[in-house]
Amino acid sequence: MIIRSSNLQFFLARAEQARAEAEVATLDHVRERCRRSEAAWQALADRAERSERMKDEEARRKAELASELGES
Repeated sequence: MIIRSSNLQFFLARAEQARAEAEVATLDHVRERCRRSEAAWQALADRAERSERMKDEEARRKAELASELGES
């Protein structure tokens, strides 16, 4: 699957940024906040990826149906 969603790329970048910030954080509460942020951004990325996959599958299904109807 080709990742076309700019939202997905944005969410993944924010998750990576939060991960990097957690790795260098010296205070426990800051590190935990960054980890929660990373988890939230990753959840958004997962949802965007799932949506993108569903759109691709629906487009493929419609194309197959149109092809079948055109052959009749």
